[in-house]
Amino acid sequence: MSIFSLPVNFQHTFRSFKYRNYRLYFIGQGVSLIGTWMQQAAMPWLVYRLTASVLLLGIVGFASMIPSSILTPIAGVMLDRWNRHRVLLITQVLSMLQALMLAALFFTGVIQVWHIMVMGIFLGCINAFDMPTRQSFIVDLVEDKQDLANVVALNASLFNGARLVGPSLAGMIIAVAGEGVCFLVNGASFICIIVTLLLMKIPCRTVNKTSGHMKDFKEGLKYVFGFPPIRSIILLLALVSLMGLPYMVLMPAIAKDMLQGDAYTYGFLMAATGVGALTGAFYLASRKTVVGLTKVIPISIAIFGCGLVLFSLSRSFWLSAGLMYFTGLGMMMHMASGNTILQTIVDDDKRGRAMSFYILAFMGIAPWGSLLTGSVAHAIGTPATLAIGGGVCILGAIIFAFQLRAINKAVHPIYVRLGILPPVSAGLQAATQLTTPKE
Repeated sequence: MSIFSLPVNFQHTFRSFKYRNYRLYFIGQGVSLIGTWMQQAAMPWLVYRLTASVLLLGIVGFASMIPSSILTPIAGVMLDRWNRHRVLLITQVLSMLQALMLAALFFTGVIQVWHIMVMGIFLGCINAFDMPTRQSFIVDLVEDKQDLANVVALNASLFNGARLVGPSLAGMIIAVAGEGVCFLVNGASFICIIVTLLLMKIPCRTVNKTSGHMKDFKEGLKYVFGFPPIRSIILLLALVSLMGLPYMVLMPAIAKDMLQGDAYTYGFLMAATGVGALTGAFYLASRKTVVGLTKVIPISIAIFGCGLVLFSLSRSFWLSAGLMYFTGLGMMMHMASGNTILQTIVDDDKRGRAMSFYILAFMGIAPWGSLLTGSVAHAIGTPATLAIGGGVCILGAIIFAFQLRAINKAVHPIYVRLGILPPVSAGLQAATQLTTPKE
């Protein structure tokens, strides 16, 4: 059965909007993420404009994400003890200050690559706490946990809707006014999410503060890597983050050198990725159940990997944009499916730690991927680097597909306990009623 023939009903797509807290979060995040993606697009373009070096693109990407490798596991332990709402407020204020400092450096005319690296490290430290907090916080926004999968998918659609709008705006603004305006707009956009967070009414959460931090960390590590479904999803994400996702740091070089384009070309390629990702997110949001998502993961990674391999061969802008659509589609369906499954099956008292390892696999591995990708591209060229990364992702999808039977067997009892699937006895009873003739 095709993944696209699974039960889909778009009337269920926005069902989580019935929760006031989630509506506020969605609005605030929608505005803030557009600014974030504008800055994400402007920073590598500025680095490449100043240096014309793919190696430095990789180094700057490495510097901005390496704090996640160090701090995210620590953050996960803390988040199972701290007030997530308060932590999220603090990270938004600090992120706003970082964007405004970048804008100030740009408009005073003193900005250099080392400034961008320092500001990237600062933002990386913030994100080490911000990203797992977001992933854990969404559980506090819904009352019915059956809607959790819908919330995760809607967040993915929001993230990628911003990815569609933000880089497109950034490309136009960079061409007309320069990268500094993107930094300034991003700084201003945080006002919206800060205000909406302040308007929320979040119930108090009971936390266990009796055990030690190291004991909590070891417990989380054993829990995550001792349960095959969680372990497989996180390890596959780590592989894709190392070999596939760093293609983003090469996009300025791809736009300029491979496609002979400019800032507009760069913005449209990023937007095409966003359109594909948004399509995948809306499909997942329209699903009524988490059941069947394990099949989506290897198929989506195969789409992502094939898109990268074919993209490495293209020298046509329109063909490249089309391939970026499928790359974005595969990337988002993989990440959102894995996220939804994890959010559904993890124990709530270990959610912060489990999601910190998920973010570590994404954000913590990515800097090493950026450094590796920049170095390999410097040595053998951008096209060959893209092709190798895509091929490794396809291999990872094949390995994961062979593990599907064991993964589904392991998550089945959890789905039954949560009421997502009926108990075996109920299923047998229903089957008996269907096959037994009436007297």
